[in-house]
Amino acid sequence: MISALKDQIAFFRQFRQRFETTGAIAPSSRFLARSMTRYLAARDPAVPVRVLEIGPGTGPVTDSIVRLLRPHDVFDLVELNEEFVRILHQRFETDPAWKSVKSQSTIYQLPVQEFSASLPYDFVISGLPLNNFPAELVSSIARTYFRLLKPGGVLSYFEYMYVRPIRKVVTRGAERIRITAIDATMQEHCNRCRIGRDNIWLNTPPAWVQHLRGLE
Repeated sequence: MISALKDQIAFFRQFRQRFETTGAIAPSSRFLARSMTRYLAARDPAVPVRVLEIGPGTGPVTDSIVRLLRPHDVFDLVELNEEFVRILHQRFETDPAWKSVKSQSTIYQLPVQEFSASLPYDFVISGLPLNNFPAELVSSIARTYFRLLKPGGVLSYFEYMYVRPIRKVVTRGAERIRITAIDATMQEHCNRCRIGRDNIWLNTPPAWVQHLRGLE
C-alpha cells in the first residue's frame, strides 16, 4: 500500500512537470492493466514469447505483465522518463514478483522511435499518451509499433474515451489540425488491424483499450 502511494505521488509529480509526455493524472487502474494484458494472458504457456512494453511509467501494467511471464519469455521495457526508469529498476530489485523475472527483463531509456531489437515481439503493449504529441510524432510512433511487432502479434494500447472526438469539435486552428491528423492516423491502423476494443470505465479517466493484430 505504501509503495503504491509513493508511485502515485511520483506519477503526479511527473504529470505536473511533464504533462506532454506523462499524459495522465494517475497511474492506470488494475482494470485497464488487465485489459492491456488479456491477449498475453491467453497465450499458449508452453510457447516462449517476446513482450515489449512502451511507456510503462511507474509500472501498473508492468505488474500485470510480470505475473504472466513464463521462464523462457523475454520482456523489454522502453521508458523515456528517468524518474520512472529509477522506480522500475527499484521494483525489479525489491518486489518479489518482479525479482522472479528480472533476469528476463531489460529496461531501455530512450524514445521508442530510436529503439531497435534483434527480433520482433509477439506482444507490444503501449501506455504512451499519443493525444499529447505532435501529429508527425504519432505517425512515427505508430509505424514503430508495427516495425517492432511480429506478423500475427498483438499490439495493445489505450486512449482516454472521447478525447479526440471532443477536441475535434471544440478546438480551432493548429490544435484542431493536430488532433484531426492524429485521429486519422490511428483510425487508419484500427480499420486495417483492430481485433478488439475494451471499454474501461473504472479508470481515471475512463479509457478504451485498442487491440490490433500485426499483418501477416
